[in-house]
This record gives sequence, C-alpha cells and structure tokens, in this order.
Amino acid sequence: MAFKEWLTNNSFFVKKNRALRLSTPAKLIRYTEQARRLFYERALKKINDFILLPPPTVILMMVVAGAIFFALSNLRHSLFHSTGFDLGIYDQVVYLIGRGKSPISSFLGYHHMGNHAAWAVYPLGLLYKIYPDVRWLFLVQAISLALGAWPAWSLARLEGLKPRLAAAIAGVYLLYPTIFNVNLFDFHPEVMAVPAIFGAILAAKRQQVRWFCLAIAWILGCKAVLSLTILAMGFWLWKFEGRKRCGLIALSAGFFWFLIVTQGIIPAFSGQEVAGVGRYSYLGDSVIGIIVNMFLLPEAVLGKILSWDSFKYLLLVILPVIWGLLPGGKLPKIANFIPSIPAIPTLFLNILSDVSFQRSLDYQYSLPIVPFLLLTVILLLREEQLNGSSEKLLRELKLPKVKWQLSIPNYRSPKAIILWSVLVLLLLVNLSAFSAASKSLDTVRASKEAIATVKTKGGVLTDNKLAPHLTHRETVKLLNQTDPDNLEEFDYVVLNLRHPWPDTEEAGIILAE
Repeated sequence: MAFKEWLTNNSFFVKKNRALRLSTPAKLIRYTEQARRLFYERALKKINDFILLPPPTVILMMVVAGAIFFALSNLRHSLFHSTGFDLGIYDQVVYLIGRGKSPISSFLGYHHMGNHAAWAVYPLGLLYKIYPDVRWLFLVQAISLALGAWPAWSLARLEGLKPRLAAAIAGVYLLYPTIFNVNLFDFHPEVMAVPAIFGAILAAKRQQVRWFCLAIAWILGCKAVLSLTILAMGFWLWKFEGRKRCGLIALSAGFFWFLIVTQGIIPAFSGQEVAGVGRYSYLGDSVIGIIVNMFLLPEAVLGKILSWDSFKYLLLVILPVIWGLLPGGKLPKIANFIPSIPAIPTLFLNILSDVSFQRSLDYQYSLPIVPFLLLTVILLLREEQLNGSSEKLLRELKLPKVKWQLSIPNYRSPKAIILWSVLVLLLLVNLSAFSAASKSLDTVRASKEAIATVKTKGGVLTDNKLAPHLTHRETVKLLNQTDPDNLEEFDYVVLNLRHPWPDTEEAGIILAE
C-alpha cells in the first residue's frame, strides 16, 4: 500500500523519465522496477539518517572489541583474579533480583539501592532468571563498552568529519586506556552509561528531546554521582549549544536526582552517608558539608588542584587524544575545551579525592570524561577540516640553506591517529591481573575443586579472590568482615592459604589453625 501511495504522489518521476512512458507492458515493468528501487533507496536513507548506521568497518571494530573485552574479563575471572569488591557485590545482587529476593548485599550489609542508587542493575536480573551466571555481567559490560563506538562515530559524521576520520574516532574510543582497563576490573554499572552519554549528546544536537530524556534517565540510573555529569551537561547545552530545552531538562534532572539520592534514597537504604564521602574527609563528613567547605576552605581545594599528582592525572587523561587538542600544532585555547565542561565534575571529584587510584586510568572513575573529551577532539577536527588544513596529507619541513625537503606525515591522518592510540594503550594498559595470575596457576585446579564441594546455598566465609565464585547465595562474607570466634552463620569456609588475599592472610592462617 505504501508503494502505491508513493507512486501516485510522485508524478514527477514520469516527467523526468519520458523514456519510461507506459506505452507497452515491458516499459511498465521497467518503470515499476525503477520506481520500487528508488522508493526503497529513499526509505533506507531515511532510516539511516534517523539512527546513523555505522559502516561495516566500524561494526567490525565493535564486534572484535566486544569479543576481546568479554574473553579477557572471562579469562581473568577463570584464573581467580576477579574480586568480591566489586564483582562479587553485583553478582550476588543481580542473582537475588533474578530469584525475586530482596537485593541485600552481604558484603555491604544493606540493600543494593543504598549503594550508588544504581537501579539500572535491576533489568539484569532477567538474564539471571534465564540462567544464573556471572558471565552475563561480563557480556553486558563488553557490549556496553564496545557499543560506545557507534554513537562516537555518529557524532563525528554529524559534525561533518570524513568517513575515514570518523571511523578513526571510533577506533580511538575503543583504544582509550580507560575503556580497555575498566573491562578488566570486575563489573561496574557505569559502563552501561557510556553509550548513553554519547547518545544523549547526539540526541541533543539533533533536537530529539524524547530520546535525550530516555538517555539521561538511563545514565542517572547507572550511578548516583553521574547526576553531576548530567547537571554540567545541561549547563553546557543551555549556555553554549543553544539547546535550551534539553539543557533545562538535564539541569533539572541532574540537580534534583543528586538531592534525592544523596539526601534520601542512599541514606534510607544504607542507614549511612554516601559511601564515597570518606574520600573527602578533610572537607567534611557529609555531602552537604563537603560542598560547603569547598568554598570555605579554598586553600585545601587549591592545594589538591595545583598539585603535581593532579597534573600527572590530567596528562594521563589527555595523552591518548593529545594529537587532537593541539590545533595546527599550537597550544590550545581555553575556548577549545568548552565541550568538555560536562567532564569537569568527574575531573574535580577525582582530583580532590584522598585515594590515588581514583586518579588512575585503570579504574572506572574516569569513564564519564571520555565522551566529552572525544567530542572536543571531533569539534577541533571539524574546524581544521573546514579550514582546509586536513586536506594536507604531508607537512613539509624546509631545512635552511639546504635544498632537501623533509616530509613529515600528517599526525592527524586516520592511520597516524590509530597508531598513536595503539602505542598509548600499550603504554598505559593494566595487565597486572594476568601477571599476578601466572604466579598462582598452581592452585587454580585446587580452587575449582574446593568450590565444587560447596553443594548448598548455605553461608560461605572466604577471601576476596574466591568470593565472586561463591556469590549465588544470600550470605557470603570476607574474612575481615566477621569475628573468627563467631562463625555460626556460615556452613562453609573456603580459603586459599598458599596464595591468600594480602589483607586477610594472617586471619586465614589463624582460622585454619
């Protein structure tokens, strides 16, 4: 029916194709075939324009990256180098959700919503309902991280970058050290927010308000602290992008969700302040107190910001894309970093934290920075492309008083960009889990046999490395979470005394004796 309506409403096709008049049946068939082909081509173009389908090259990159991510995280777990904090926490919670039970983590001692208010974990219970296996989390994490390359490519194309350069941007995302390293560190719900952050930016730029609202709602459900990212995104969209409606929606959603989770949901379900407050104890012992003291104690804040440790962290963050932040090989202007405004809360929190690993690319703390950093690079590349500088495939360096010319490859060509990304990944990749695993291979088989002896769903006392293999039950705790003289709640004690977890080595020896 759609084809007939299109044929009726498009008489211009007959006028432009006079050779295809309906004088004979043969010409009628030829006419209808070409008309049908044109109809489907236009329909496909509309679909492609709506969702910005990536080319086969980008799809292949995502599939390969996803397969590698899943294989490596699964291997790390199989070698007993995943941990109770955090994989064990989420595996147990999702298992309980899948079984229709209250998701109270025995590691934390309170309801899951008291831990970052990450309601986006609840749908994962459907997967555990099909078959309870921790590898579901690895698969979701691998797909989420790999999927981010799609909207990254879409943003690049939307801003006018050429196809090969846009594909290179997708590759830069997949090769960014934090994307690779976070996949090797257990499971964290915020990985599910990464493609949604890209998607929110894309929807705002295309003024698709409904999709924008869906994206930020999902982001807020992945982790409470992401409300600050959404709030800052709203300010950026409203002030600098001219997207008043999306900006106000994000500002309101980020602000009110931050208040609701920090002052209502988390304290109500956990019975205490937000867990991360302890990392800023020099500023106060509550969320509101910390915010107030950031203005009352500027010397403490500036001391952190202007420290060598902070400088090193900032250098690590921009190193993978430093080639794109130096327009024309010159020092960047502050105005060039306006698209990175939504990343400021994450940078600020990581810099002010007392724990150094929060300023590392090995963990999940820098994830919200990546989409906006890449957006900044995309916009700078667009400016260069519009100015014609990207057309130069070679940069010539003329040596004085010498007739020779030294040709230097353009460091912004797709091949050079991917090469740099690979080199930086090799420099900053964290494979410590696999190097440590090679030292404890002699107990892998024994550990599997010990776990196999746990036949019931009774309580288990174990260490941090064995815990993720024993979390499909209501009670599982670590050695440092219980009194050795009170083991009545446990039916099993499973320990690796040859290669114990460092923090509980002494407790394990005492308990074994």
